Amino acid sequence: MKDSIKMDWLSDMAFETEINGHKLYLDASENVGGKNLGPRPKPFMMLSLAGCAGMDVVSILKKMRVSYEALNISVEADLAEEHPKKYLGMKMIFTFKGKDLPMEKIEKAVNLSNDRYCGVSANYNEAFPVSHEIVLEDA
Repeated sequence: MKDSIKMDWLSDMAFETEINGHKLYLDASENVGGKNLGPRPKPFMMLSLAGCAGMDVVSILKKMRVSYEALNISVEADLAEEHPKKYLGMKMIFTFKGKDLPMEKIEKAVNLSNDRYCGVSANYNEAFPVSHEIVLEDA
């Protein structure tokens, strides 16, 4: 089994790709030769982690019949100061909003995603630590 993408250079530091039928653009900021036509590549790593874990957690909680009004996932990443400026670790913060939210089931769903289902966190955990925090807000 393989995944692949193709990315085309547009000009300067700008690139275009199409993933799952959706066009995406990447570019650098003006101070390094880009024109800021799209996001930088590294934040897509955080987006991939949040998206993978989020889809897992939503699916698992649906099977557990846990309902909530809102879910927000933010990712904080520690970045090396020297080149290569790689990520040294990431922390996901899952914020659920609802009434009488069952922390035990939510923790189980988040842990299942991180430990068993999310391929992105599985890859990242081999390169740097990935942690998480769960916040429950009453609606």
